Amino acid sequence: MVESLVFSAVRKKIAEWGADTEVSVSIEIPRQESYGDFSTNAAMQLAGKLGRKPRAVAEEIVSVLREEDRRGRFASLSIAGPGFINIVLSEEFWREIIAVALEKGPRFGASTAGEGKTVHLEFVSANPTGPLHVGHGRGAAVGDALARILEFTGHKVVREYYINDVGNQMDNLGRSLLARYRTECGRDAALPEDGYRGEYMIELAGDLRREVGDRYADSPEEEVLPLFRKEAGDRILRGIREDLASFRVTYDRWFAERVLHDRGLVAAALADLRERGQLYESEGATYFRSQALGDEKDRVLVRADGRTTYFAADIAYHRHKLREGFSRMIDIWGADHHGYVARLRAALQGLGEDENRLEVLLVQFVTLIRDGKAVQMSTRSGEFTTLREVLDEVGVDAARFFYLLRSFHTHLDFDLTLAKTQSRNNPVYYIQYVHARICSIFREAEARSEALSGHAPLSILSFPEEVRLMKVVARFPDVISESAKTLEPHRIPFYLLEVADLFHAFYHRHRFLGESPERTQARLALALAVKTVVASGLSLIGVTAPERM
Repeated sequence: MVESLVFSAVRKKIAEWGADTEVSVSIEIPRQESYGDFSTNAAMQLAGKLGRKPRAVAEEIVSVLREEDRRGRFASLSIAGPGFINIVLSEEFWREIIAVALEKGPRFGASTAGEGKTVHLEFVSANPTGPLHVGHGRGAAVGDALARILEFTGHKVVREYYINDVGNQMDNLGRSLLARYRTECGRDAALPEDGYRGEYMIELAGDLRREVGDRYADSPEEEVLPLFRKEAGDRILRGIREDLASFRVTYDRWFAERVLHDRGLVAAALADLRERGQLYESEGATYFRSQALGDEKDRVLVRADGRTTYFAADIAYHRHKLREGFSRMIDIWGADHHGYVARLRAALQGLGEDENRLEVLLVQFVTLIRDGKAVQMSTRSGEFTTLREVLDEVGVDAARFFYLLRSFHTHLDFDLTLAKTQSRNNPVYYIQYVHARICSIFREAEARSEALSGHAPLSILSFPEEVRLMKVVARFPDVISESAKTLEPHRIPFYLLEVADLFHAFYHRHRFLGESPERTQARLALALAVKTVVASGLSLIGVTAPERM
């Protein structure tokens, strides 16, 4: 609301001055409460483009804001420093927002900003060659939270998992399972040099032998490899599905790479590129002219032996998505795939598409910390900490919250020890306790015949701690809006921590019950508003809001 008012005032002054310019209005919450509720440097931005003095421009913007403030929203408007405009909103304005929060309940903060827009969101998409590890867990938490946030803001979201089930990796997986199976049957069998060595392969082999006995122990590899490749891939994918479901991550579609080949979509994509003059032959292989489109070099799409590359399938996959007509396509990848972005953007250009229709989010790495020390992982030996192990150790709520506690653009230290503690030092426990404590207050109010009823007299809320709580509740829609615009779900945990700090501070200083009937009703209404944003915020990041703890 404040942003739109300031923007309107800026546009009005630009029109009055006959200037032909655009200014991006930036509204911030000052770190010091004494500077006001909001601050903007709009006057300084505009002055620079118009060659005017910032404070003079600020005075004119403030004049317009006062003229258009017909409802008395602004308690004060002041100019500070070189031209910052500090804004203090009236307490009555905050009370109005609390009333809206109480009226809308769980839909407070929801919007129709994305109405009519469809978003294709592909995330995790780990190869079905092993269990999900801790890095996949972060990608899953980020992707699922973004899907929830985008849906809450009116977007139609299609969640998809792309299954890389074609190529050498699957042959190596099948040979690895066959070797382990033969060992289980008492035969001498060595793993392929580039085979999968994790303990999970031994477990898969044991499960398979219990089902089929020694039936394939002496069969020639060429006869049984298709079976073992399929068994290994299917069993691992089943485990991935189960782990993601346990992590409260669901998908609308699971798209297998083999479908691209079976339906001729890879061949169609290559034909499309060739028709556009984007392919050439060299030493028997087919190359894509990707360097001319921003990649570091041209890429092989068809090897000299006739086999297509993974990149060829990826081009076909994204071409297929483009033809489905999504408004936006968002891919969430691990940070180790950063070099892949340029080549895929080049592919979209080569297909005659706008490369900006694809947004790639790179999720940085995770380090597990236990008792203050990093947990050592060695993928070389095939051993790594799985997502399942993390969930079993700390639980789903803590895992999801900790994965989202930092921006996915930065490295994450996941403190397993802290995630298991039940104290205010554990942020997810600290926030969930707000919800549980408010539920307890309402149970006690019911028992004392002081339960919230009708329209509470919010005008009585005027203590500084009450006003601070009203302000932070009122910010919830803006937090959700910014999270959706920036595709940054970590803003919600940050916000919830602020809510928890203010609520706990209020709780230790004031009573909700046992005051005058009017004040008790008003404070219960405020507590309900806090409970609403905490429950909604936690739900948007896939964390539960317990009623008892």
